[in-house]
Amino acid sequence: MQEIKTDLLVIGAGSGGLSVAAGAVQMGASVVLLEGHKMGGDCLNFGCVPSKALIASGKAAYAQSHAAQYGVANVTPDVDYAAAKDHVADVIAQIEPVDSQERFEGLGVRVIREFGEFISPKQVKAGDHLITARRVVIATGSSPFVPPIPGLDTVPYDTNETIFDLREKPDHLLIIGGGPIGMEMAQAHRRLGCDVTVIEGAKVLGQDDPELAQVVIDQFKAEGIGIEESAMASEIRGKAGAIEVEAKDGRIFKGTHLLMAVGRKANTDRLNLDAAGIETTKRGIKVDTSMRTTNRRVYAIGDVAGGLQFTHMAGYHAGLIIRQALLGLPAKERTDHVPWATYTDPEIAHVGLTEEAARKEHGGNLDVVRFHYTHNDRAIAERKTDGLIKVMVVRGRPVGASIAGAQAGELINLWAFILANGFKMKHVANMVAPYPTLGEINKRVAGAYFSPKLFDNPMVKRVVGFVQRWLP
Repeated sequence: MQEIKTDLLVIGAGSGGLSVAAGAVQMGASVVLLEGHKMGGDCLNFGCVPSKALIASGKAAYAQSHAAQYGVANVTPDVDYAAAKDHVADVIAQIEPVDSQERFEGLGVRVIREFGEFISPKQVKAGDHLITARRVVIATGSSPFVPPIPGLDTVPYDTNETIFDLREKPDHLLIIGGGPIGMEMAQAHRRLGCDVTVIEGAKVLGQDDPELAQVVIDQFKAEGIGIEESAMASEIRGKAGAIEVEAKDGRIFKGTHLLMAVGRKANTDRLNLDAAGIETTKRGIKVDTSMRTTNRRVYAIGDVAGGLQFTHMAGYHAGLIIRQALLGLPAKERTDHVPWATYTDPEIAHVGLTEEAARKEHGGNLDVVRFHYTHNDRAIAERKTDGLIKVMVVRGRPVGASIAGAQAGELINLWAFILANGFKMKHVANMVAPYPTLGEINKRVAGAYFSPKLFDNPMVKRVVGFVQRWLP
């Protein structure tokens, strides 16, 4: 057994762990990084990167069959599903070097390709290595949650960890789960020529603002994607190429392939957390607002910490750890400024409080201001007028923003910046946006907030009238 002593041990080479390791080693700390599976973690290999690449393939196919509105003849796209997957693999390959073992070893990180297991509150075993670290960061991420539905163990199914390896185009893809993963994959596969049915036990996009979710649902139905809500799966049966999902209410859905997309579970099984005195919850590892576990030497970040499950959240957590473990400075997590987006077409994005949450928290002090894409000239020019933005405002200060429409994931960045820095609507109104851009939507919604205060205010009109009488 080889013994290693280090300043910082990072368990997991996903986005959060890599960010901590890179930052720490470049600031002068000795760092050991453990990864028993793939460098880059879920985001690079099975999540954000491959899904967005497949979505891009779907958009290209959809554009060919919906070009007539631009004066270009529609054509039926000749989709090569296997080639689309080659595109996905190529995108991953282009990004891989940034997350590679070679790059991190070049930075000075000692990379050990083994899973880590606590054997005491201060020591971790990884293969034939015994590691003692001043601080430990657990960044092991999450995996697909597969519920124990009767019959599921007898039929072939995919998760986000296997769907991108599928080479033969499904004739009819059944997707259990109408959250972001399920909905993104539903639209991508429909545009690549598959029949698709989404089976959701409650409401699709149930964590999103219902008004905005409806914008996406309407588009899905227009594209021929089956949306089956309140359809809790009770039994699955069949074989490869002929699968049936039966809901508790008796509805039966038939398809050739099955994708399970019902949620995520924290990766804690291999860690032997009890040996380190680290407590867990139903969602993951128990942490305080500083991301510290019940073992004060150990932090947990990203999905495994049981909070918001976004790659950018793990990156944010990494910054908190660098501040504390490397610089000895206090740092506490906040989530009110963290945006999230679902990359359907149209996209849907949020930051801060939704309208429902804001009404509960702020009551009569809340103003909800809206602006529709139909009034944006760039959206009109590009035939992308389905969508709206709404901003929740309390005494002139935004407390949340929600967008459904083209490039919502890009437009939400401004509101994340506003909320992170405590700015007000006047700061957005003062911005000059280039014309014509979708970005004008953000400025116009600020204008919609101030317009009633200026144009429908009798006092303003009296002041203007007085000034006009006295001006030379």
